[in-house]
Amino acid sequence: MTTQALPDTAAPAPRSDDGGFRSRTFRGVSPLGIGVAGLWLTVIVLLPLAAIAVQAFGSGWGGFWDAITASDAVDALLITVEVSVVVALINVLFGTLIAWVLVRDDFRGKGVVNAIIDLPFALPTIVASLVLLSLYGPNSPIDIKLNATQPALVIALTFVTLPFVVRQVQPVLIELDTDVEEAAAVLGASNWTIWWKIVVPALLPSILTGAGLAFTRAIGEFGSVVLIGGNIPGKTQVASQYIQQQLEIDEPVDAAAISVVLLLIAFVALLLLRLVSRRQSRREEQ
Repeated sequence: MTTQALPDTAAPAPRSDDGGFRSRTFRGVSPLGIGVAGLWLTVIVLLPLAAIAVQAFGSGWGGFWDAITASDAVDALLITVEVSVVVALINVLFGTLIAWVLVRDDFRGKGVVNAIIDLPFALPTIVASLVLLSLYGPNSPIDIKLNATQPALVIALTFVTLPFVVRQVQPVLIELDTDVEEAAAVLGASNWTIWWKIVVPALLPSILTGAGLAFTRAIGEFGSVVLIGGNIPGKTQVASQYIQQQLEIDEPVDAAAISVVLLLIAFVALLLLRLVSRRQSRREEQ
C-alpha cells in the first residue's frame, strides 16, 4: 500500500529582490482606518478651529480688524512674540547643550537629570508659576525680585518649553555616526571645526523642529505666567492673558480674534521651520 504525500498548502514566504526571504509586514491601510482617523482629526482639531474662526468674524471683517488692532491687543501680541523668540533662542542654545551632555558624557546621576528634563511636561503649569513666584517674587529667599517683569516671563516660558529642543536633538545625537568626527580629528580639525562643520549640520533639522515647538508653545502659554507675569497691559500682559481679560469683560469676539492671530502665527512659524528643515535634510542627503 502506497501513501501519497499531502500537498503543501502553505503559501510560500515572499522573496526579496536578492532571492532571500523577507518577513511579511502590514503595509496597507483600510478605508475604514482612514475614515476613522479623518473623523477623529476633524472632531478634535478641525471643528474647534473652524468654530473659533467663525466666532472671530462674528462682527464681520471690520470687527475682526478693530479687535486685533486695538492698542492693548497689539501690545500683548508684540510682547508675546518677542518673549517667545527669546525663549526659543535660549532653548536652542541650552537645549542642544543639555542633549549633548546627556548623550556624549557619562556622570553619576545622569538618569535623574534625564528624568528631570520631562518634569515640565508632567507638572501643572500653574504650579510652575507659583514656584517661580515663591523664588523670584516679593518675598524672594534669594533676594531676586523679578515678578511683573519681562525677564520673569522669559524664565517661566523657558521652564515649560525646556524639553522640546532636548527631546528633538537627543535621539539624533544617539544615532549620529561618530566615525566622521573621529576622522576629522585625526586629520587635524579643531573641536570648533568639527562641531560647526559636521555636528551642527546633522543636528540642524531637529534643532529647528524643537525651536518651532518651543516657540509655538510659548505664544499660547497661560498657566506658567499667570502669577509671576503680573498681567500688566503694555508691559507684561501676554496674548493668552489678554484673551482671558476679553472673556471676563464679555467680549468673546475680540478674544476669538486674538486667538485666530495666535493660530496663524503658530502655523506660519511651524511651516517656515519645516521648509527650512526639509531643505537642510535634502542637502545633507546629497
